[in-house]
Amino acid sequence: MMLVGASMVSVGLEIFLVPNNIIDGGIVGISIIASHLSGWNLGLFLFILNLPFLFLGYKQIGKTFALSTLFSVAVMSIGTNLLHPVQPITIDPLLAAVFGGIILGTGVGLVIRSGGSLDGTEIVAILFSKKLPMSVGEIVMFFNLFILASAGFVFGWNNAMYSLIAYYIAFKMIDLTIEGFEESKSVWIISERNQEIAASIINRLGRGVTYLNGEGAYTGSEKKVIFCVITRLEEAKLKSIVDEIDPKAFLAVGNIHDVKGGRFKKKNIH
Repeated sequence: MMLVGASMVSVGLEIFLVPNNIIDGGIVGISIIASHLSGWNLGLFLFILNLPFLFLGYKQIGKTFALSTLFSVAVMSIGTNLLHPVQPITIDPLLAAVFGGIILGTGVGLVIRSGGSLDGTEIVAILFSKKLPMSVGEIVMFFNLFILASAGFVFGWNNAMYSLIAYYIAFKMIDLTIEGFEESKSVWIISERNQEIAASIINRLGRGVTYLNGEGAYTGSEKKVIFCVITRLEEAKLKSIVDEIDPKAFLAVGNIHDVKGGRFKKKNIH
């Protein structure tokens, strides 16, 4: 899924958006502008500009996320290099914005669902959201609107408006593909090896865990239910932890629109 998603992003960029001077938000948008102004290869900028965020993702989220993101960014960068000589499917900017946004957004969504990322701005937004009275989505939106506005000075205001259309469509496709753009997710786990799982979540993921007392309706036996709150970027790693310890464990993940109070602050795991 990660390979397919990153490849789709390459197609959306080189076959639709870039040839029509339409940009996306985040590091991708900055890379497109930098490539246009310098004449250097787009894939080079995509890879280099994401490197600092890979290190940040490793420190704040974990090794699994960082490696997944590195793989995705590498595939995207190589893909844009390979597709650069290919002629665009359309030179109509509206069609390019619509279909490029659909393909790019779907690709990004697939990568995120697989536990990776293609844009470091989201990692920064998660960190800033802890210090600012703004959600991750609001911070990312503000940053991207600034980048899209910059496109007006580089490519002209018509192309900036087409870029806004492409960004909006891509944003909605990401939302649709990963079933929610929420920062946080609630997790319930039922397992006979609950203590091992809880300890691993605390030590390897850096998240707090709460035990809830439960009772099986059919058997009447008492069970301890593990409850914790994570970011969606940590979901893949948490699932791998549970599968590693108890493949038969019951695990439910739900979206959370807001988290307040308690001790949601992530512990240092390094």
